[in-house]
Amino acid sequence: MTAGQADALQRLWSKWGLDIDGQRVVDLGELFGNGNPVVLEIGFGMGEATARMAAADPGTNILAVDVHTPGQGNLLNLADQNGLSNIRVGNGDAIILMREMLAPDSLAGLRVYFPDPWPKKRHHKRRLIQPEFLDLAATRLGPGAVVHCATDWEPYAEQMLEVLTAHPGFENTQPGGGFAPRPEFRPLTRFEGQGLEKGHVVNDLLFRRVEHGVEHLAEQRTEQPAEQRVAHKDQPPTGA
Repeated sequence: MTAGQADALQRLWSKWGLDIDGQRVVDLGELFGNGNPVVLEIGFGMGEATARMAAADPGTNILAVDVHTPGQGNLLNLADQNGLSNIRVGNGDAIILMREMLAPDSLAGLRVYFPDPWPKKRHHKRRLIQPEFLDLAATRLGPGAVVHCATDWEPYAEQMLEVLTAHPGFENTQPGGGFAPRPEFRPLTRFEGQGLEKGHVVNDLLFRRVEHGVEHLAEQRTEQPAEQRVAHKDQPPTGA
């Protein structure tokens, strides 16, 4: 961690940080100081893309969650330097945040960019985008909210597409199904650009939470094993 990142954590955590402890339901209007829609971003690396999205859309609040301390400090520093008051940084397990600390229908969107692909077959159960995770997400996203995933690991992209397509709480925003073009609001990062130059394929998925089909999910949900609770990407993506 750099001195600047450590300083930002010390100065700004009480103002813009959120400790994920599962002890209370967060009033998002109070957390951000306004009633603007809130998008949850799970795993933000060093936060450059998050800061750019926040700057481009000041009317949307971003609750960015990760457990990587240098990244937390870097994002807080970027928010401070650029006057981005629509960013809050959460430290801890995103599953606990969603299950214990967010009210039903409280989110306007969910972003999961370049999560750990867990490429070995025996580790696939640790991938974040699973039916059980989507059950939980569907109860926290309001109708019409969009789940936006991106990955440069093609087998994981195919799994994401399969489980999202099969889930009754979501519908593909692409009329013909399949993957979506990268939307303009998701910045092309330096690492992603380098991967594309090497021939890596990055797939975006955008699925909308439907008005029906989620009423029973809260009752059916069972607690996920701890090994599935991925709050951040463990390493930079291979092509992002």
